[in-house]
Amino acid sequence: MNFVGRTLALDSGALSSVANALRVGLPGIWTVLHVEAAGCGFLPDRRPVVRFERHIFHRLTGGQYDRSHPQVSNPVPGNDAPDGAPQYGLVETALLLDSDAALKSSSWGLVQILGENYDLAGFADVETMVTAMVDSEGAQLDAFRSFLQSTNLSGHLEAQNWTAFARGYNGADFQRNHYDQQLEVAYKLFSSGSLPDLEVRAAQLYLTIRGFSPDGIDGVLGSRTQAAIRVFQASTGLPESGQLDAQTVSALIPDPARDSDLWSSLQED
Repeated sequence: MNFVGRTLALDSGALSSVANALRVGLPGIWTVLHVEAAGCGFLPDRRPVVRFERHIFHRLTGGQYDRSHPQVSNPVPGNDAPDGAPQYGLVETALLLDSDAALKSSSWGLVQILGENYDLAGFADVETMVTAMVDSEGAQLDAFRSFLQSTNLSGHLEAQNWTAFARGYNGADFQRNHYDQQLEVAYKLFSSGSLPDLEVRAAQLYLTIRGFSPDGIDGVLGSRTQAAIRVFQASTGLPESGQLDAQTVSALIPDPARDSDLWSSLQED
């Protein structure tokens, strides 16, 4: 498994579907994404964001790899690798030891669903869950929807009971990082102001994976995003407007029939 798929950005249909299913408005969904999510579900190399949990791998494998591979099997939570692509080094090491436990010991995608919770996220097995994480942010968010409904956290989100939601989602020590207060502040922000523009956010993701960094994925069409759009437009022979016209949006969306460079890694499974 090379963990590269279609790499589709979150769209309005997926976001609205989850908001409706959870019976919360869009500000409520953006509140959780702002506080609890990774910001973007994919790395620049197109693999989903991942975080390896060595204490989970230790538990699932009975500690048999603690002495030989302490970097991936350890009763102490966390790991020593930087965020981003280095986390996959741990995942790949663990895969060679126990592939099932490795996938279950990793948190995946936009809202970092732990592989061990594949059933709560609505999947038959962890491999199917990871395949969805690889495909799109929409699938990642829908897994989050299923997880909230399966754990009865959706009711706390609907009621805007941030303390109960933070306790259920982050554990008993949620107050250490003031998650409930962060959620309350974020909800006020998104309820009173504008929400991220999903078309801009998608363009920022697609620019990033193509190597035209907009310096962030926040759904705001700022000067750096416009500059990245102009460079991309110049590279594809489009008018250099810095705006997301229909031609630019179409050219940015990954297409396996057109973008052989983006799909070359898929040939190396």
